[in-house]
Amino acid sequence: MGKDKRTKKYAAMKRMISLRDARIQDKDRQKKKAPPKWKQDKEAKIKEREVPQYSSALFFKYNTQLGPPYYVLVDTNFVNFSIKNKIDLVQGMMDCLYAKCIPCITDCVMAEIEKLGRKYNVALRTVKDERFERLPCLHQGTYADDCLVQRVTQHKCYIVATCDRDLKRRIRKIPGVPIMFLSQKRYTIERMPDAFGAPKL
Repeated sequence: MGKDKRTKKYAAMKRMISLRDARIQDKDRQKKKAPPKWKQDKEAKIKEREVPQYSSALFFKYNTQLGPPYYVLVDTNFVNFSIKNKIDLVQGMMDCLYAKCIPCITDCVMAEIEKLGRKYNVALRTVKDERFERLPCLHQGTYADDCLVQRVTQHKCYIVATCDRDLKRRIRKIPGVPIMFLSQKRYTIERMPDAFGAPKL
């Protein structure tokens, strides 16, 4: 049998830079030293962090200081969904809570409805009603979600009316703030123990 004249193939190896290469700087050549033992022990200890102080009015997730007349912060999509379902905002809120409700609208929400154009003229006329209380905004920008979250974090005297999932998720992280939304073509509320008119979910 004849001899195999083909050359043997060896495993291809990645090209590595030589340690004497001029491109490597002196600080990269030196091996990094591990921190001393006392420093490792200090880092391993539990670090203290500041826990925010919550109001004494909170009883678990319920805010005991909320009482009639209720001030309800209204979001853009809440107004739009109410019009689609043919619900009067103030009457629907009063049917849900069995008490006087004052819907409040911030400058950001008003600007958001105005930006939506002529298609949402009914929503704009609804919001400009005399029964709505207008809240001025002092911050920069007109992003309504951030505005509502910031306002509710500072003052826990509001109920937030929204159908937006992301905003609801953000507000649930703030203790003592009830959320009003649409369910079964009427308003319902969560985190409010004495909401007699709200349908049970």
